[in-house]
Amino acid sequence: MPTYEYECQKCGRRLECFQPISAPPLRSCPRCRGRLQRLISAGAGILFKGSGFYATDYRSKSYREAEKKEREAAGPKKETKKDAGKAKPASE
Repeated sequence: MPTYEYECQKCGRRLECFQPISAPPLRSCPRCRGRLQRLISAGAGILFKGSGFYATDYRSKSYREAEKKEREAAGPKKETKKDAGKAKPASE
């Protein structure tokens, strides 16, 4: 549901109200019963969620190469819980 901002023309009070898009605009101030005017607001900020929106996803090529070298120098990858459940081939 969108948030609408209103300002009272009589007392100057500003208020926010969560309303469905289909709801008619508020008409009177709850404090002084003056006429309300709906304001144009900036709205909510954009939220980036999920993969593809992290700073590390768009690093420069030189940064990614240096990071890869550091990982290789750190040694072999440790076994995780996911890897532990897999069957290992029998050595003959």
